[in-house]
Amino acid sequence: MYFDGFGYHGTTFEQTYRCYPASFIDKPQIENGDKIIMPPSALDRLASLHIDYPMLFELHNAATERVSHCGVLEFIAEEGMIYMPYWMMENLLLQEGDIVRVKNMTLPKGTYVKLQPHTKDFLDISNPKAILETTLRNFSCLTTGDSIMVAYNNKKYYIDIIETKPSHAISIIETDCEVDFAPPLDYKEPEKPVATVPSGKALAAGGEVPAEPEPKFNPFTGAGRRLDGKPLKYQPSPVSSSGSKEKQPSVANGGGQSSVGSSSQGSTRQTQGKLVFGSNVNRTKDPQKEPAKEPKQEQPPKKEEPKFQPFSGKKYSLKG
Repeated sequence: MYFDGFGYHGTTFEQTYRCYPASFIDKPQIENGDKIIMPPSALDRLASLHIDYPMLFELHNAATERVSHCGVLEFIAEEGMIYMPYWMMENLLLQEGDIVRVKNMTLPKGTYVKLQPHTKDFLDISNPKAILETTLRNFSCLTTGDSIMVAYNNKKYYIDIIETKPSHAISIIETDCEVDFAPPLDYKEPEKPVATVPSGKALAAGGEVPAEPEPKFNPFTGAGRRLDGKPLKYQPSPVSSSGSKEKQPSVANGGGQSSVGSSSQGSTRQTQGKLVFGSNVNRTKDPQKEPAKEPKQEQPPKKEEPKFQPFSGKKYSLKG
């Protein structure tokens, strides 16, 4: 007889039993593995057969066509009964006292298994790998589609067997098996932040937000300061940030303001933010009334610059 490509050696052991959970017997430790408790008559029958060790069995629920695999812990159950972990009864959809068929078989040694926790709380354990390795030492085999139970810190964690190699059921006794994890069932991908579009701005072609123009550099836009620390008697006219070429009216010097050098006395202050080259700076015309294109004016003859006379300025006291 053959099953899934792996043969049964010798005469096959096959028997039906009524199954009950581990709570019906004083053996709570079987909940932490995949081993069942069978009656003594099963041991006598298995001993007379040429079977492979360790003893592995197929559990089959004919009512629901569910199949799983397990090992055996002891042969102390009552005749006609077996005890198994409750999580195995859940996999097979068995109730207390239901009929289950037990058949011995040989499974290949596993090389790969992929696991998927039900909740992401299992990954929050300080060392889930060590906990899983300790728990799987109590297991004899793994079956694709089963959900095993891992008990840790008074809490039960369920893990699905997604894939096993080289067969859908493998033996994990004395074998090196590669373990892979799938994301937990309740894991959700973090949402990517969506770029908000400012109100009143249309998107450009291609869905990108148009970049705002950088402000242009405007030279000589600072405020004036006196060397003696006294406040100014006038406020300089503001210069527009758009860099327009409109001329601002010039402001005359205050009566009490000092000047440096005799040649600069009585001169009109130039427009803020403008540089005027040449000596024709004392024009009295209103710049706003001038036409857009000014006719070229002939430059007056250059005046002789006064000779520098040291210590000819007025005296000032720092106290005011």
